[in-house]
Amino acid sequence: MQVHSEKQSVALVSMLASAGLAIAKLVAGLLTGSLGILSEAVHSFTDFCATVITFFAVRMGDQPPDDRHHYGHAKFESMAALAETGLLLGTTGWIAYEAIRRLLSGETHILFAWWATAIIVASIVIDFFRARALSRVATATSSEALAADALNFTSDMWSSLAVLAGLAAVWLGYPAADSIAALIVAAVMMVAAVRLGARTLDTLLDAAPGGATEDIRKIVEGTDGVLSLARLRIRPAGATLFTGVVVTVPRTMPIDDMIALRQKIARDIKIRYPNADVTVTTDPVALDDESISERVRLIAQRQGLAIHHLTIQRVGIRTAVSFDLEVEGSMTLEDAHEKATMLEAAIRRELGEDVEVESHIEPLPERVLPGEDLPAHDKEAIETMLRKLVAGESRISDIHNVRVRRNSEGLFVHYHCRFDPSETIETVHEVIDRIETELQHEEPRIKRVIAHAEPIGRARH
Repeated sequence: MQVHSEKQSVALVSMLASAGLAIAKLVAGLLTGSLGILSEAVHSFTDFCATVITFFAVRMGDQPPDDRHHYGHAKFESMAALAETGLLLGTTGWIAYEAIRRLLSGETHILFAWWATAIIVASIVIDFFRARALSRVATATSSEALAADALNFTSDMWSSLAVLAGLAAVWLGYPAADSIAALIVAAVMMVAAVRLGARTLDTLLDAAPGGATEDIRKIVEGTDGVLSLARLRIRPAGATLFTGVVVTVPRTMPIDDMIALRQKIARDIKIRYPNADVTVTTDPVALDDESISERVRLIAQRQGLAIHHLTIQRVGIRTAVSFDLEVEGSMTLEDAHEKATMLEAAIRRELGEDVEVESHIEPLPERVLPGEDLPAHDKEAIETMLRKLVAGESRISDIHNVRVRRNSEGLFVHYHCRFDPSETIETVHEVIDRIETELQHEEPRIKRVIAHAEPIGRARH
């Protein structure tokens, strides 16, 4: 209530100030014949009309939401600002027309009076302090109507300075300077009207504030448990930024976790935008195997962990996730188990507590294994075994670039081979795995077999 009272008080004072300035400038303009002062009088009169509109718009806009106006009445302020834009544009047109007519006809008869100059100086001082007061309250309350009034008083101040300069030029013997000053006033009013109109139309058309959409999108998509941002709607109304968020979550997520998720998203958005009125809706969806795989890999990546052999199984209506977790071989079991537990817990939070998660911990392979090529005789023996095994497979052909190396872990066999380009990776992998198993059975010293598969018809690597 204190905020509303302050808004209405500053609007009322501005209305009285505009009325006083308009009357004083009108009297001075009529008595001196100065178009510059008359244009300022008309400008102040439109400001008076605008402040009257603002005063009542602020009073109506401060009313709370009701059964018909669920988002409140703040748009009254935007409508008032739009009306002020129309007044500014109409006044600008008249002033420009009259100034150009006088310049072309040469009809300029001005009576210079010190008291007229004093009125303009006084108006500059009043405009300066009213603009500061209005701008302060407008910023504190996000009031578009008061911001429009502050803009009007600021434009008044600069246009009054132009009129003052014109009067000084008239006193020095340049009567046309008065009409030129009036044109400067019109230009200032035009710029103010265009800026005010563009900002007001953005609000009336529910344009989101610059950067808000991207900021809120990042907040939502970075929240654990959110599968995707399905919809985001933002609309400003006065000081309030109404924000509607719809996110998809796993249908297996417990209700309590969904509630906590909604509360966290709303809290994080309000930290970034304190004036936001946030509504968050969760849309539970069934996960397919591909989306589960993507989410699990993303969770592991966020924790800086490497996983492979990720398997998704459907057991009735339950989902089972298993994978190999790679850690440093020198890590203790206690530390490794803690990392695995944290990863499993994060996956359950993301996919739902009903999801079965199981990890197998294994050491990361050494990054550098000092080794050497096997002597030619031994290498030929292993290559012969390899070619014999390949001969029994109909899908694989063209064994080439065979290398056999020895290191601290055992023998590593490398070779290139070819498959039909239409074969699936699953089939290719199955054949290569079978050959590796049989080759290791023939020669137990072989630790690993690395096969590079190429499509038939492509140049050899």
